[in-house]
Amino acid sequence: MEETKKEESTLEDGVLPLLPLRGVTAFPGVVLNFEVERPISITALNAALNNGQDVFLVSQLDSATMMPEPQDMYDVGTVCSVRQVLRMPGTNMVRVMVEGLCRARIRAIREQKPFYLVEVEQLETGPVRTSGVKREALVRHCVSLFEEYANVAGIMVPERFLRMIGSDDMGRVADFVAQHVLSDHQQKQMVLEELRPVRRIELVNRLVRQEINIQNLEKDLDEGARQEMDRATRDYYLREQMKLIRQELGEGENEGVDEFDDYRMRVSALGLEPEIEKKLLKEVERLSRQPFGSSEGALLRNYLDVCLELPWNTRTKDTVNVQKARAVLDEDHYGMEKVKDRIVEFLAVRQLAPDMRGGVICLVGPPGVGKTSVAMSIARATNRKLCRISLGGVHDEAEIRGHRKTYIGAMPGRIVAALQQAGSLNPVMVLDEIDKLGSDYRGDPSAALLEALDGEQNGSFRDHFLEIPIDLRDVLFITTANTLDTVPRALLDRMEVIQLGSYTDEEKLQIAREHLLPKQRKKHGLTAARLRISDDAIRELIAEYTRESGVRVLERQIAALCRKAARNLAEGEGKSVSVRAGQVEKFLGPAKYKDSRLYPKDEVGLVRGLAWTSVGGEVLDVEAGVMEGTGKLDLTGNLGDVMKESARAAVTYIRTRSRALGIDPEFYKNKDIHIHFPEGAVPKDGPSAGITITIAVISALTGIPARRDVAMTGEISLRGRVMPIGGLREKTMAALRTGIHNVIIPAENERDLEEIDPLVRKALNFITTDHVDKILDVALTRRPEPALELPEQENVKNSPPPLALPELEERGRPGLRQ
Repeated sequence: MEETKKEESTLEDGVLPLLPLRGVTAFPGVVLNFEVERPISITALNAALNNGQDVFLVSQLDSATMMPEPQDMYDVGTVCSVRQVLRMPGTNMVRVMVEGLCRARIRAIREQKPFYLVEVEQLETGPVRTSGVKREALVRHCVSLFEEYANVAGIMVPERFLRMIGSDDMGRVADFVAQHVLSDHQQKQMVLEELRPVRRIELVNRLVRQEINIQNLEKDLDEGARQEMDRATRDYYLREQMKLIRQELGEGENEGVDEFDDYRMRVSALGLEPEIEKKLLKEVERLSRQPFGSSEGALLRNYLDVCLELPWNTRTKDTVNVQKARAVLDEDHYGMEKVKDRIVEFLAVRQLAPDMRGGVICLVGPPGVGKTSVAMSIARATNRKLCRISLGGVHDEAEIRGHRKTYIGAMPGRIVAALQQAGSLNPVMVLDEIDKLGSDYRGDPSAALLEALDGEQNGSFRDHFLEIPIDLRDVLFITTANTLDTVPRALLDRMEVIQLGSYTDEEKLQIAREHLLPKQRKKHGLTAARLRISDDAIRELIAEYTRESGVRVLERQIAALCRKAARNLAEGEGKSVSVRAGQVEKFLGPAKYKDSRLYPKDEVGLVRGLAWTSVGGEVLDVEAGVMEGTGKLDLTGNLGDVMKESARAAVTYIRTRSRALGIDPEFYKNKDIHIHFPEGAVPKDGPSAGITITIAVISALTGIPARRDVAMTGEISLRGRVMPIGGLREKTMAALRTGIHNVIIPAENERDLEEIDPLVRKALNFITTDHVDKILDVALTRRPEPALELPEQENVKNSPPPLALPELEERGRPGLRQ
């Protein structure tokens, strides 16, 4: 028997407003209630009502999509008539009642804004090729499953469904059951898209049976949980009754006597101070009075467990062999003499005075110079346990001091947790990135560190969680920072600061050869015989592929060489790889950096200065140009306020010395001066370019070329005094890399020459000066001639004597000395 049925439809022109549904599916012949609040849906609904049209309802693929695109919706939906619209007062929400008419598919989208207007085609129900007996059996089975589901889920069977029990329309029965039983909109969409009634009702029967099984399983789980709660309640009352019976019989105080005695024994075995022991025993007594399963009892157990796990009287024995400790430090790190000497001094004092307490050392330096790793080496050299606390981004005081134990999930602060992790009261505690602490409404963690790092107060450090004092005097605190600018003054006052400067190229060579290269060979499965990198190749790596203070990027470049070598060996291109100078480009590509070199000739108004950056020193060119004008001073190159003030101070000094320098005294009226610092995208600031700016302007105004083989640094005053600067070590290394061998520095910085690397100090000629006039004949190709009308008094009083130094054998220039 074959029968074809067509669902009723009111489609006239086939163009209807589309209303996308989230997690809801409409079926023909079924009344559906839902809420609409999205503007695109409300606009479509209003258009349908105003034009007396039906509306096309289609489900979204993802219910979370707020503004669905065409690809976010199914193609098959239901044409529905709007039965009722109720606007909710005080909201933008509309409650809608619709009745499904027929299945339809989107043929084309006419409009997308302000709502979807689509052209749809009605989908006809497929033929029914089955006997009447089988149809009746399928319908009865579906009805039976629905009634079973209603009984399990505890819902009322809709009256409308009761009228359908005797129906032989399999498709309509399947649609009704799917609408009221299935919760997954994807399963509903599968039923909606099935046009064959027999297949549709069979699919619904399978899905309803699956829902019944899920409901039964949920019911069993709920029953199990309820029984478990009843059992716990029953056990609680029985234990309370047993407690009362034992108290009446005098056989014991309570069931948990063994647990509490264990706590008391563990507290007594620690040998604590009387105050601390009394506090812990009091908490044990409070725990013994708590009812079974109480939240307060869980908090007390957690508190006692944390306190008993702390290493109250556990300390490691320090290394007393100073030579052995120094050997360990030398094995792990190259250079860093100040840090190593400080640790050796600490151990030497401990050897002579065993009662010497710990200290607080702050290692300050640019990234990648080994601050954290040397702190870890200190722990190995002193034979102490190591615990590390990263403070970067910490902005809550509770991170340091902990939370009160009354809070749910409370825990001790990071310092106490570090001691617990180390298992010792005298570890090396590394407080990493202390300069990156934050603060907000939750407190200032740097203020919480004041007590911990103060040797006079940390003998009784109190954590909010513990509420009992703990001795931190034996802890050796080592903090690390990239800069001291963001460290609070009170905190900085408690630390012994050791500056770690940038590595020289020679130091980087030694570190790469002795540490980085063997480490990367081992990591990449290579041996020294299979990968050889010459010292010149490493120097090429340092100079042309890295620009940093430390060695992190250098290590990554060496790792890249190891990977290239491993690939060559794996592809059978040879049994070993050797990298020499000039071959690095073949492995790593073109050089990333090129050091500036000496200019081919001396030029007017172009002077080479020295600058400090976070990744080392740089040679900073200063260009000055003079034009006919009205006395304007232009400063370009992305300069900060301090550098601009240095330029104005230099011009003022030149005005006061114009006649002595052979410069037109009216130049500030009839000349425009432009001072430029190349690489304008790089911000620049600081006072140390004052002397460089002064020489550049003097050269531009007098027309005397500045020497290209001389670099200088120093702050300038209005009277021409050259004042001290910082970063001399990094600046001199930059001069050496550029090929400059003559460096002018302030006289007060002469004492800093001892800190400069011996190789750099030997290669450079340093000129110290306290006044600009003394180095004019050194910085320029010749000394400016005074103006003829210069009064004798001004010449005598204001001009300091020039430098009287022997001529250099190499360059034949006066005023230079090594």
